Amino acid sequence: MSSLSLPRHPLTRRTLSLPAPARRAAFGKVLLNEARLTWRLPVGVVGGIGIPMVLLVIFGSLPKFHQTMPGLGRLTLFDVYLPVIVVLGLAALALWGVPGPLVSYREQGILRRLSTTPVPPSWLLAAQAAVQTCIAVAGLVLVVGTSMIAFGSPAPKSPAGLVLSCGLAIAGLFPMGLLIASVARTPNAASVIGRLAFFPLMFFAGLWLPRALMPGVLLDVSNYTPLGAAVQAVQDSMLSGFPPAAPLLVLAAYALVLGFVARRCFRWE
Repeated sequence: MSSLSLPRHPLTRRTLSLPAPARRAAFGKVLLNEARLTWRLPVGVVGGIGIPMVLLVIFGSLPKFHQTMPGLGRLTLFDVYLPVIVVLGLAALALWGVPGPLVSYREQGILRRLSTTPVPPSWLLAAQAAVQTCIAVAGLVLVVGTSMIAFGSPAPKSPAGLVLSCGLAIAGLFPMGLLIASVARTPNAASVIGRLAFFPLMFFAGLWLPRALMPGVLLDVSNYTPLGAAVQAVQDSMLSGFPPAAPLLVLAAYALVLGFVARRCFRWE
């Protein structure tokens, strides 16, 4: 099927007619099961927490990264790369952690079989989103907390701006994972497509060339990519204050457009 919506099976309608406590208990079991499966196949945990923490420790341990550089103003390389590391974790979750399980479920016929049970297939999607969001929050707290405790980074100037920026980044990036799950026929294909999308996006986020050192045209392109806008918003939240409207609007636009496209294109079967 080509839509995110499935025809409601009579059993599904029966589930929706259950009292709210019963529905919450049923969804809780689905959520717990997805959390267990994520722990057993920790692609999202490795990408969303493991890799960012390794990069944080490596960059934080290099003396050169704590020295100011020409072209970066009064900022150090560590100041510049900390937002990039935060966004890298979110991108890895969206492009690696989200598509694989969904493609695997569809390949095994699990999503189709769910439509004949009292459990709506959309609950599985919601449970996956909840699990991946929890990993994203844990990664954000670990990266920012470790940078402050172990490497002397200042506390974010605008915690509210940081939360909003990361929330919009998640809302814009996770539908990209659903789009990958829509076109990939196997988990291996989803993994390849996710990696092919990940590295160009991380280039525009400033992983190989800091955004402050990018030529004007390249920086303009970066500002309108989801990861470039996310890094700009996160960096402003951490170093200056509440981020300007431009990167937040870019992220909101990606969230709305990609969310709509993902809803239309996602295949349950």
